[in-house]
Amino acid sequence: MSTSTPFPSDHHATLIDGKGFAADLRAKIHEDVRTFHDEHGVTPGLAVILVGNDPASEVYVRNKAIQTHHAGMRSFMHMLPETTSEPELLALIERLNNDPEIHGILVQLPLPNGLDARRVTNAIRPEKDVDGLGEINAGRLAIDLPSLVPCTPLGCLMLLKDQLGDMRGQHAVVIGASNLVGKPLALLLLAEGCTVSIAHIHTRDTAALARQADILVVATGVRELVHGDWIKPGATVIDVGITRVTLENGKTKLVGDVVFDEAVRVAGRITPVPGGVGPMTIACLLKNTLTAARLLVTGKPE
Repeated sequence: MSTSTPFPSDHHATLIDGKGFAADLRAKIHEDVRTFHDEHGVTPGLAVILVGNDPASEVYVRNKAIQTHHAGMRSFMHMLPETTSEPELLALIERLNNDPEIHGILVQLPLPNGLDARRVTNAIRPEKDVDGLGEINAGRLAIDLPSLVPCTPLGCLMLLKDQLGDMRGQHAVVIGASNLVGKPLALLLLAEGCTVSIAHIHTRDTAALARQADILVVATGVRELVHGDWIKPGATVIDVGITRVTLENGKTKLVGDVVFDEAVRVAGRITPVPGGVGPMTIACLLKNTLTAARLLVTGKPE
């Protein structure tokens, strides 16, 4: 699809370096963990539960464990068989809820058939819910009270604030209304003073709405949905999507929800895929774990 743009043909948007930002954030967290331990004698502990043997989830969970150790925290892995019953899973969560060495609990989603993700997520104590997906944290976010915020939206917000500073009055369009990314990010942007629109599967003309955005966030899981002519010239584009595709030569590559080669000629700033939002998710999980530890030990998030 051709793209109409007032920019010169050699215009190239500024790339938002999520990988570099995440590395700096992890280094800062490592320093803060050391200070926290020196002051309180406590090392933050993160428990991650994986049910079943999905290879992609196993890689992701093990990477979380590695990054947790690198941040100076303790990692507790619970790899459960596919046959684990819901009462067994809930019993494990209850033990972790009551374990003073565990400050954050994360259950890797999706869960196998027969396990109720909502019931399982809500079984985690809100102050240990480092994924921010429980109803208590979601509700607190909705009414602008302090809460543990889902990691990917938090990472997106941190990148936007680093790039744009004060976002008051900007029109932010979020394409995708999931509980994991779209809804919480819309609330975070609203709290920053943005005018926020959310597009979803029933939106009649998503492209027309997207063209109004000063800030465009795309989190649909639909690869290369957004073309260059959906983007307002100079807009800041945050691409949350990531899909692995197979090329004609048999090799694979990662692509986002935005057609990058088109968008980069129109946008003012854009996150690449990979290297944009992805690295921020685990970094923000570590940030949430430290926040949870502070809350549990001192009663204060900072």
